[in-house]
Amino acid sequence: MRPPAVDDKVRLMQDIPELSLSRGIRGVVRSMWCAPCMAYEVEFPSTGESYNTRALLMAEQVQVDESPDDFEPVSAA
Repeated sequence: MRPPAVDDKVRLMQDIPELSLSRGIRGVVRSMWCAPCMAYEVEFPSTGESYNTRALLMAEQVQVDESPDDFEPVSAA
């Protein structure tokens, strides 16, 4: 599996309960951080709240989602 790039759709590989994010939810990579180690800022659609959630995630927490479907990327504000 290739590493994510900016604007890639990704799938969360583990729950993050403190942010109310569940394994399997899809989001969009908004930026990449490389120091001290590779991390990805991912924006997820709102989950019952009136705002989107952004999380800084490690490579092992996300996987590129290349499946064609009706997934709507989160619009950049």
